[in-house]
Amino acid sequence: PDGWRLTGEKCWISNAPDADFATVFARTGGAAGARGVTAFLVPAGRPGLTGERLDMLSPHPIGTLVFDGTPVTRADVLGEVDGGFAVAMATLNLFRPSVGAFAVGMAQAALDAALAHAGARTAFGGPLKDLQSVGHQLAEMATRVEAARLLVYAAASAYDTGAADIARRSAMAKLLATETAQYVVDAAVQIHGARALRRGHLLEHLYREVRAPRIYEGATEVQRSIIAKELYRR
Repeated sequence: PDGWRLTGEKCWISNAPDADFATVFARTGGAAGARGVTAFLVPAGRPGLTGERLDMLSPHPIGTLVFDGTPVTRADVLGEVDGGFAVAMATLNLFRPSVGAFAVGMAQAALDAALAHAGARTAFGGPLKDLQSVGHQLAEMATRVEAARLLVYAAASAYDTGAADIARRSAMAKLLATETAQYVVDAAVQIHGARALRRGHLLEHLYREVRAPRIYEGATEVQRSIIAKELYRR
């Protein structure tokens, strides 16, 4: 056909409904499975497309999109008709390291805050950093951040060079970086104490922001399943 009408609803969409375009994966043929899915680029003003914002813990914009007979044509197709699954997988191979990258950024910001606070805060007769328990915690945080950063770099390099193992590397980068960010932000809050939970504090902001990346672009559990499967791929 020259065109289709999209009908359905999707929740938990980043930047919905404020984005100018929506990337939509819809079934255009076949009953189930990867085949028969087509990717469309749908302008926000297309008839039948509505949405609403959701009030979330994190300030990152999340919403719902509703398609009520929204018209699309072959001009809106991304890639090939019925070839949307390949588009989706290639997109995830790019987005997962990018999620890892900003997770590393959040972890580094939390680590920097913890280092500054532990160096300046005096307790029990000296700076916090001189307490072995705190010093070892900072060392662990720094080591995990560096490991996550290097894994994100490796995934980005694999994507740029078209490496055959990009799916595994991107999943590993997303997994380690987001889990590391959660750990480091939480540890930084612990080092700061109650002041970190005061509204407006950098760590209060990071504490709310850091939770979502472990879920979107494939939750942590999904990444482990992908990695396990890819380990046996030849």
